[in-house]
Amino acid sequence: MLAIRLRRIGKRQHATFRFIVSEKTRSPQSTANEFLGSYDPHTNPPTVSLKRDRVEHWLKVGAQPSDTVHNILVDAGLLPGPKVKTAHPKKKPAEEKSADAAPVAAAAPAEAPAETK
Repeated sequence: MLAIRLRRIGKRQHATFRFIVSEKTRSPQSTANEFLGSYDPHTNPPTVSLKRDRVEHWLKVGAQPSDTVHNILVDAGLLPGPKVKTAHPKKKPAEEKSADAAPVAAAAPAEAPAETK
């Protein structure tokens, strides 16, 4: 499946991004099918330059945008509808995981094997 996503470029501490089309399973740093534009989040407002006709082509062909790219395309007016929530919930700390796992282990009956002499 094809995906439209961002590839990080630029200097350290000043990242800029390119919009690329590539296979979803491949690394964003590997070869891309096509470059669709660039994104600079450090300007106010963020600078977005896109090849609108090519983005529309890839969307019609079936390429799926990542969550972040989807939100940028909604802002640019290329996709209708609301933005997608991109925040990911935090994982539980190790202490809480072990506390959750302990009652499950204690609830299971432990059978001791009978000793034979």
